[in-house]
Amino acid sequence: MDTTGLTPQEAARWALRAGLPLASDRHEEVAATANHIRSVIATLRELDFGDTPPAMTYTAGLEDLDASV
Repeated sequence: MDTTGLTPQEAARWALRAGLPLASDRHEEVAATANHIRSVIATLRELDFGDTPPAMTYTAGLEDLDASV
């Protein structure tokens, strides 16, 4: 994976390619946000979930509501 990060110019180009043209004053903020998201995803990819079951096995509403935290 590229570790250099997304530049403001690249953010503007990718946004335009996606049909979302950005005002020039937004390029830097969008690039910073995208770089932050990429760093969070990279951290999540390093986690070892081991025997954690997939989310589809969770049934909402069946949790113990009387449990203490």
